[in-house]
Amino acid sequence: MKDFSNKVAVITGAGSGIGRALALELALRGALLELSDVDAEGLDGTVREVRERGAEVRGHSLDVADRPAVLAHAEDVKQEHGRVNLVVNNAGVALGATVEDMTFEDFDWLLGVNLGGVVNGTKAFLPHLIDSGDGYVVNISSVFGFVGVPTQSAYNAAKFAVRGFTESLREEMLAARHPVGVSCVHPGGIKTNIARNARGGTGGDQAKAAAGFDKIALTTPKKAAETILRGVRRRSARILIGPDAYVIDAIPRVLGSAYQRPLAILARQGLKRVERNG
Repeated sequence: MKDFSNKVAVITGAGSGIGRALALELALRGALLELSDVDAEGLDGTVREVRERGAEVRGHSLDVADRPAVLAHAEDVKQEHGRVNLVVNNAGVALGATVEDMTFEDFDWLLGVNLGGVVNGTKAFLPHLIDSGDGYVVNISSVFGFVGVPTQSAYNAAKFAVRGFTESLREEMLAARHPVGVSCVHPGGIKTNIARNARGGTGGDQAKAAAGFDKIALTTPKKAAETILRGVRRRSARILIGPDAYVIDAIPRVLGSAYQRPLAILARQGLKRVERNG
């Protein structure tokens, strides 16, 4: 996909972060936008900014984990425009908890959004993307799709799965010679609210975790959006965002499973600091 002008673009999780930044960048490039989020206030803000840029846009309240709702959304978009060209499965949530401490409910919630949302969005829109003759799927994984991290087992499970699902999908589109490009995106630290809105922490602990994330987040959502769209134009199989993403991608390539021990040591040291300060 070399040109986004007059292309129908669907973005989930468009109320903030990368989703909002993508909507604004695509608006400037003349796309017709179909945006969704569970955060009505955030979504309204994105729709307003997109309209200020003169783009055609509709906003939809949508839980990507709700499969019937996603299927209905896909049919609605196709009926409105007669085609769908670009789908960005971006909606995501976070959970900070060890396997020992997390609840089954929290685990199912995260997988329902971070993996189920990607599967639902891909399956619902794929026939329309194929029919368009110029379709594209962008699925958002993470650098946590490269390495396992203590307290992020649920997030890791989803993001590793998104990576595998998306790479397989790309191979299937190539094998079938369907006119659909596929990219898997692996952001490093992006200055978004995902850490601040994560489950698993309370009160000051959650605020401290979010503040710590803000310090190491190296990339703005706008830069992330520009990188993604550049990758789409190039039909890149894998899109890494931020210098930290390249470093983290290299770690398991160089160290293999040996990277796990230093992460465990760092986690133990962090736990001791919490216990001393608690």
